[in-house]
Amino acid sequence: MIIKQLSAFIENKQGRLAEAMRTLSDNGIDISALSLADTADYGVLRLIVSDPQKGRDVLTESGVVVKITDVIAAVMDDVPGGAARIISLLAEGGVGVEYMYACIGRVNGKALMVMRVDDVEKTERIFSENNLSDIRPEDVYRI
Repeated sequence: MIIKQLSAFIENKQGRLAEAMRTLSDNGIDISALSLADTADYGVLRLIVSDPQKGRDVLTESGVVVKITDVIAAVMDDVPGGAARIISLLAEGGVGVEYMYACIGRVNGKALMVMRVDDVEKTERIFSENNLSDIRPEDVYRI
């Protein structure tokens, strides 16, 4: 399932991450999943939030550079090998995974993973053919 992700570029200085998180909180934006990776000067904070457009707007107003990206929410069995099955299906289908991270919740006894892939349409087809697409974006945004 395609969902919207915020990619926020946060300056690598003490307190900047706290400011961004507080901005979201003060504006009623709930975080369902996140990943933080750093470079020398900036961190890339990837977020799945309850209202992606509002989240982008309030962070931008606070001086943070933010873009919205389409990513895939993968629903998998919450058992050893659940993620391996999904990644194997994508590899066999010729889909590359650029990055991935886990969500903090579960839906219908399943675990969730967020991933950026090089071919969204092919990924959706693979997921559909293997009964891995049984979630709506609204369900992910409000875990």
